[in-house]
Amino acid sequence: MSAHFSYCSGDPHGIVVDFYLDERPPVTWTFARDLLAEGSVRPSGLGDVRVWPGEGEQTGRLYLALTSPHGHALLTMPRDAMTTWLGQIYRLVPPGFEETALDLDAELSQLLGEVN
Repeated sequence: MSAHFSYCSGDPHGIVVDFYLDERPPVTWTFARDLLAEGSVRPSGLGDVRVWPGEGEQTGRLYLALTSPHGHALLTMPRDAMTTWLGQIYRLVPPGFEETALDLDAELSQLLGEVN
């Protein structure tokens, strides 16, 4: 299995992860960027998404556990690479400025089914 992490300032709170399993269409999960950031320094998350840094010989790793009614996944990734990427997205939309990146009129129009 491989995974692709992405971030869009139009959804400043969210991280999107696409998981590629064999020849099937990708499975997409979206969760809070703050969860991933907090999980890079201490165990974080409850329920469906949990993130924690490795310990002992695994201090250079970051763990991401996902749970759904359809199955479970445990991913590991290089902690330094993820924290570097998180630093880049926090520079793109700094903490506290997420609302300035949102286009609330467009979001409401989409939710209400209006055509722009």
